Amino acid sequence: MTYNFDTPVNREGTFSLKWDAAGPDTLPMWVADMDFKTAPAITEALIKRAAHGIFGYTKTPQAYYDAITAWFARRHNWQIQPNWILTAPGVVPALSAIIQALTQEGDKIILQTPVYNCFFSCIKDNQRQILTNPLIYKNQTYYMDFEDLEQKAAQPGVKFLLLCNPHNPAGRVWTREELLKAAESCLRHGVKIIADEIHGELVSPGYTYIPFASLGQEIAQHTITCTSASKAFNIAGLQAANIVIADEALRQATEQRLKTNEISALGVFGVEATIAAYTQGEDWLNQLNAYIHQNAVFLEQYFLNHMPFLPVTRLEGTYLVWVNCQALGMSSAQLSNKLRTEGKILVNPGHLYGTEGNGFIRLNIACPQALLKDGLDRFYQVIKNLQHI
Repeated sequence: MTYNFDTPVNREGTFSLKWDAAGPDTLPMWVADMDFKTAPAITEALIKRAAHGIFGYTKTPQAYYDAITAWFARRHNWQIQPNWILTAPGVVPALSAIIQALTQEGDKIILQTPVYNCFFSCIKDNQRQILTNPLIYKNQTYYMDFEDLEQKAAQPGVKFLLLCNPHNPAGRVWTREELLKAAESCLRHGVKIIADEIHGELVSPGYTYIPFASLGQEIAQHTITCTSASKAFNIAGLQAANIVIADEALRQATEQRLKTNEISALGVFGVEATIAAYTQGEDWLNQLNAYIHQNAVFLEQYFLNHMPFLPVTRLEGTYLVWVNCQALGMSSAQLSNKLRTEGKILVNPGHLYGTEGNGFIRLNIACPQALLKDGLDRFYQVIKNLQHI
């Protein structure tokens, strides 16, 4: 079956954070959800469940765990035991619970900046310390600084590396070699890994997402993986995420914290959607990735034709494009404000992702291509006025 990703869907007035927070006549290209309807199999499963008419407390069924384990075994060659899986309403609350359960106030957690902004708040709000291992920006892409990672991992009080795989906003899909090298430094110094892999299913042609915990038994015993079907299938509002932990002691401590925080249970629609996604959504997802790749190529060509002085970071994974706007001589906050007020386009300013992101912006391209072109035209008009092109 062929799926149509070109048809626009009006999301205004649907309590959409992305659209309703943007304001009238403003095109939102910021928060990471897509402007595509989810896979039809998911919608059908939700309609069928809604027809039952009773939505009481939900016991997560075995079918939920079976769907997850089968998906990762088949698609990513990662063998997960069902009892390794804990549930939470989202990856961000899961990260906070993990940090609370497995570290103490004042402990250090390594971040590879620029990186997802909620990582910072999860650490700071829990009175832990951020230790940055900045990525190396070179030739319009990013690389891990392994020498610096080794030095940071060796510092006293460092408990975790909070890894983003694939990386948001850098767009990297880390290779097996890169992941193994990072693992070596961490294991050598007793540093464990929290791997946020929520974007793992969103990968461009020619790249392969490798779950960090799939790299070997020893690595798995030192890794906590956070994942969800939410990004890939556009079901974030249904609030269902999974934490995969092979080590029993780490798992028990995390499970206790999830229960203490009252965030261990899922709602019925999140359960139904996840099962449908992982058992019936693969063909839809493959076509989605192909469409996002077409959008990425379209955007890259648009910038080359109209704004070649603003380098676009190579997009290997996610649907979030990272653009280097430093040539404009403005802060990312100044630029994003100008884009919103003058161009009626809402983007994420790069400084949200750490000081290394200043001068960059993040663009969400998970939308029909006509909408993407509208956003790029608005963007170009603002830049044209700035540069007097």
